[in-house]
Amino acid sequence: MAETWNEEQLIADGFERVYAELEWYDGPRAGLADVNGKPHYFQNHDYDHRDEADVYQVWPASEAAVELEREQWAIFARWNERRKAGEVGPESHPGHGGIDARYDELELLLAPHHQAPDSARRLVGELRFVAGARYRVEGLDYWFRWRPSRWGRR
Repeated sequence: MAETWNEEQLIADGFERVYAELEWYDGPRAGLADVNGKPHYFQNHDYDHRDEADVYQVWPASEAAVELEREQWAIFARWNERRKAGEVGPESHPGHGGIDARYDELELLLAPHHQAPDSARRLVGELRFVAGARYRVEGLDYWFRWRPSRWGRR
């Protein structure tokens, strides 16, 4: 288990909240997080090069997209709480499609926002974890601190 930090220390050290995780593979690959205090999408699909694992494309998320992402994330987080409690099984995951109509609708509405635009910046994301549940309605158990990448833009 990674070392955990409290939120006050994370904020003092320049880390910012992660609101939604869209993909995880050996670490966060895509999601929604604050960058300089404003919600941005982040994305990294470089699975094979560990030296690039912490370089992300980031681009601003509109207020409307943030609202929809957080609604979809809340559906998932509440499902995960029920799964952890043994009330439902993995087959009921809302992301499987046809299980939660609103989740499916949000998936369609959000798909265009998940594509990195040409203007996306490349930033290095450093992770720190907080104690408690991994998936929470308000976000994840990890935060990012961002810094410029030597790679700049796409």
